[in-house]
Order: sequence, then C-alpha cells, then structure tokens
Amino acid sequence: MDIPDWRKKIDELDRRLVELLSERARAAVEIGRLKRNTNLPIYEPERERIVFENVQQMNRGPLPGKDLVRIFERIMDVMRNVQKEGIGTKADAAKAETELDSDVND
Repeated sequence: MDIPDWRKKIDELDRRLVELLSERARAAVEIGRLKRNTNLPIYEPERERIVFENVQQMNRGPLPGKDLVRIFERIMDVMRNVQKEGIGTKADAAKAETELDSDVND
C-alpha cells in the first residue's frame, strides 16, 4: 500500500473511532443521569484505575501502554465533562475547538 491507501485506511478507522466514542459518550450520559439521581460523585478514581488496567491488559501493541493510558486519561476526562453537562447539540460539537494544531492531519 502507498501513502494515499494508508490515509484512506486511517480515514476509515477514524470514522469507526468516532462511532465508538459517540456510543461511549451516550453510555456516559446515562451513567451521569443515574449518578445525579442517586447523589453519586461524577469522579470515581477507583473506576478509572480499573479502566486503565483493563486497556493495558487488552493492549497488544504497537502502542506503548503508557501512551494508551494517556489517551484513555483524556477520553475519561472528556466523558466526565459529558456526565456533568450532558451532550450538547451537534452544532456545538462541530464548533468545538481541539488542542491539536491544525497542521497535524495524520
């Protein structure tokens, strides 16, 4: 495969990641509702520790475990915010800024 082929593959993988992250966010919203209804805290460090352990155990590389944990730390941070605020409109999500440079495209 050449670079355009690999980029096409990355685009498809990104599409699947977006679908999975959206599904995870929907689950987080529901958990957030249940937590609010039962007066449980949004932040649960023990649960996050378990998630980090689980993803490290499932990891078969080539991504180093510490990098995978960093990615999941960010995902968990975003999901905590989703639990606190719920999911906004699709227009709000489309306008959201990222911390990434616009020069990074792969």
